[in-house]
Amino acid sequence: MFRISQFMQEIAHPMPLGTRRDPAGPVVIWNLIRRCNLTCKHCYSISADKDFPGELSTAEAFDVMDDLKRFHVPVLILSGGEPLLRPDIFDIAQRAKAMGFYVGLSSNGTLIDDGNIARIAAAGFNYVGVSLDGIGATHDQFRRMEGAFDKSMQGIRLCKARGIKVGIRFTLTQDNARDLPAILQLMEDEGLDKFYLSHLNYAGRGNKNRKDDAFHQTTRAAMDLLFDTCWHNQQAGRPKEFVTGNNDADGVYLLFWVRKNFPHLESHIRAKLEQWGGNSSGVNVANIDNLGNVHPDTMWWNYSLGNVRERPFSEIWMDTSDPIMAGLKARPRNVGGRCGACEHFAICGGNTRVRAWQVTGDPWAEDPACYLSDEEIGVVQFAAAGG
Repeated sequence: MFRISQFMQEIAHPMPLGTRRDPAGPVVIWNLIRRCNLTCKHCYSISADKDFPGELSTAEAFDVMDDLKRFHVPVLILSGGEPLLRPDIFDIAQRAKAMGFYVGLSSNGTLIDDGNIARIAAAGFNYVGVSLDGIGATHDQFRRMEGAFDKSMQGIRLCKARGIKVGIRFTLTQDNARDLPAILQLMEDEGLDKFYLSHLNYAGRGNKNRKDDAFHQTTRAAMDLLFDTCWHNQQAGRPKEFVTGNNDADGVYLLFWVRKNFPHLESHIRAKLEQWGGNSSGVNVANIDNLGNVHPDTMWWNYSLGNVRERPFSEIWMDTSDPIMAGLKARPRNVGGRCGACEHFAICGGNTRVRAWQVTGDPWAEDPACYLSDEEIGVVQFAAAGG
């Protein structure tokens, strides 16, 4: 995850470079249930509105939470499917809060209504993220349900009225990029707290639809708009959280934006970006699916590191006998192609490995969704040589 807002604050108020400190444990995105009332085009878990057998029981979920706490996991993001379809979601959330986790709810928003908003508020979620893929009909088409946008907006407004920190998640594709300005305006009009742009990752249903992924120029235009919007909010004294995910080239592209707009800060921001280090799958972010399988992140559902019913998460996560985990935890990672030759490798860390794996079968190949030119990343001679 690339936290744009933090770097904008750094531009506004530069601070000395400190010592890099990794979190004590990874952020865990936990897909508690696979069932969902929607069938979205880009769903990585390929959910459906039916029960899936073999999901963790409440007692098993509690045991996992105990292990995660001992392992110093700081954050639990409760996801699905649609997590509000899980009968014990509020029991799990309230216990997680009582244990001291930062607890997020990742929802499509359509099931947040007058009947459950009091329980959602009482659960004490630190943050509720609702997915929107555009305005009105655009969103409904992606979500494959007429009226989904209006229902999601009702859920967002109910959360806002209860004082719950709530924001929007937006997955950028060629089909909805035109709606990004309106989504950002919606953020402003509704007084929302956070915006998360996810680049389309080639996993699950997103893999089947990668022909619809935003073209590189569209991606660059979207990032320009996001940087400019975040900086405008920072300067206006109403900073909001802007983050992106699934394309760590965003960090390098921010450096180019800084070079253009604040050239005197380029070397300082480069140092800060290198300290961030880019992709952290298998290191600072983890995933547990509905069956208890552990993955390097949410997009690696086709690759299991082990199951929490057989071994504690804490053991699975530290086991580098698995070649994928060994490679992900290596510093620097041994990545090939134009990523390996990139002069900005220290910033993005080779970008998203699961995307390389999905497209080439090699998790250490170059990321095909890097939207930076060979000239920008200093690999002109490498490219000319057929690398």
